[in-house]
Amino acid sequence: MSKTVTFHDLENASVFITGGGSGIGANLTEGFLRQGAKVAFVGRSDASAFVDEMEKTTGKRPLFIQCDVTDVTALKAAVAEAAKANGPISILVNNAANDERHAALDVTEDYWDWCQSINLKAYFFACQAVIPGMQEMGGGTIVNFSSISYMMGAAGFAGYTTANSGINGMTRSLAREFGPDKIRVNALAPGWVLTEKQLDKWATPESLAAHMERQCLKEHLVPQDIVDGVLFLASGASRMMTGQALVIDGGLAMTG
Repeated sequence: MSKTVTFHDLENASVFITGGGSGIGANLTEGFLRQGAKVAFVGRSDASAFVDEMEKTTGKRPLFIQCDVTDVTALKAAVAEAAKANGPISILVNNAANDERHAALDVTEDYWDWCQSINLKAYFFACQAVIPGMQEMGGGTIVNFSSISYMMGAAGFAGYTTANSGINGMTRSLAREFGPDKIRVNALAPGWVLTEKQLDKWATPESLAAHMERQCLKEHLVPQDIVDGVLFLASGASRMMTGQALVIDGGLAMTG
């Protein structure tokens, strides 16, 4: 992973990332560490080996707190633990999500509630947990991961796309409510990033070719593309940007 740009104001920032030990989240953890930030992250699976790797490769050791983000009490406790260790959270990245495919007619009430719990509810309560500390500090930054899936009307995972759309509404409302406190809240909507999970589960030669045909820039997205966007949103380089959804998708969804 390369550091394509340096945002000097991220050095020593206290960063909290949900799902920061795998997939794009792991790249986010590394990206912030390479900017000199103090990073805490949560995840369901043990990430001790990843923490050791990050310390070896970046010279900085992230704080891992094992936590299921659907457990709101545990999530809030993790935020408090991270703030105690690294100082009040100045940057929150809500990244944890599950885009499991599902047929709409097969969805049960329990499945729907689980899907919204991880993909939307956890986002709101993570925001709620960090905002008081940001108010006391005189500002902060929140980046909520969404997706272009709902913009495209993608079929096959309606619970997930519903949550993505809800994230945008939540982002705009929180930006309006807490802007006077100098708290910026933005969303980031990636396109199809070819992580190991995507390659293992859903990326076939046919689907990749069809996707590339519709994309303006004829290269597949990689995690670094998304990391750079998050670092921009987290830094003072975007200081007057809030309530927005930044799309990084190679020109697939045209927004405006």
